[in-house]
This record gives sequence, structure tokens and C-alpha cells, in this order.
Amino acid sequence: MESRVAVIAIIVQDSSSAASINALLHEYDQFIIGRMGIPYRTKGISIINIAIDAPQDAINRLAGGIGRLSGVSAKTVYAPA
Repeated sequence: MESRVAVIAIIVQDSSSAASINALLHEYDQFIIGRMGIPYRTKGISIINIAIDAPQDAINRLAGGIGRLSGVSAKTVYAPA
């Protein structure tokens, strides 16, 4: 299956979801190129960016799983095919 390069942008408003996010990322660690997390204490949120190279269905499952967590939103941007 052909892989795609994408960035998943995650905004975490509920820090109690952090363990669940990390567990999901661990499941897909073979596809993750890099990760950057920034705590934005002034606004009480965390911003996480995940660079990933994986089959599109794997990217969709990861982003969807993260986005379904309480207090978390996720959006995916794909590199041109």
C-alpha cells in the first residue's frame, strides 16, 4: 500500500487526555517521522504536531482516534501526492 506524508495538528484542552494521546501515538510509532509539543500555559492548552509517513487509512485512523478524545481536536494536512 502506498504511503502518504501528512501533518496532524492536535490541540489539547483537557490534559487528562494526554495518556490516551500518547498511547495512540505509540501504536503508530513506526510511521511517525517526528513530533513537536508546545505547552501554551497562557491559554491553558497544548499544541502537538505529528509528521507522519503512512498509508492514508492509518493516518485517518490515528487522527480520528485522537480527535474523538475528550477535550482534544485534530486536523490533518496532506502533502501533494
